[in-house]
Amino acid sequence: MSTTQPIREPDKLLKFREYYESEEDNPRNYALIIFGLNSALRISDILDLRWHDILRNGRYKTHITITEKKTGKENQVILNNPAISALDKLRNSLIRNNRFDEKHYIFSSQKYPHNNISRSQAFRIIKKAARHCGLPEHISCHSLRKTFGYFAWKQGIQPALLMSIYNHSSYEITKRYLCIDQNEKDEVYTKIAL
Repeated sequence: MSTTQPIREPDKLLKFREYYESEEDNPRNYALIIFGLNSALRISDILDLRWHDILRNGRYKTHITITEKKTGKENQVILNNPAISALDKLRNSLIRNNRFDEKHYIFSSQKYPHNNISRSQAFRIIKKAARHCGLPEHISCHSLRKTFGYFAWKQGIQPALLMSIYNHSSYEITKRYLCIDQNEKDEVYTKIAL
């Protein structure tokens, strides 16, 4: 059994991020990918969100607070500009089609708007974009969470801070999340030439 991988290549990540905006116009699927990449939340927590969890008086909250399904721990996440922009595109699309309701799930079924999409549907959405972009087969819903950590780590964010963001109970779990491979190790040796 192989492990879910992050998306490591910036050009493929860009193509993956934009698939449901430029190749197949689907605001919900686009928002799912962008929000997943920028929130570092597990897919089960993302799919449980309703519009009233992120909006107050019609405006986006700066932070959302969730209780993680897997751990039962509380987690606070800032809504950054890419996430807000993608969510706003989705909300405007729903408003135009008279399908917006703050009580509805953000990532609702197109057939049954009172229900959220399933984990398997989220997986199919992500796999379709990944296949189109030539990404390896080990890309899944969890890849969004891992990609966030991988790029944060590559930009110099300390693993201890990532451990806190992920709400991990041990540093070992966070190290596995980063999926550091031989290429990253080689890069360190190449840069540190004493």
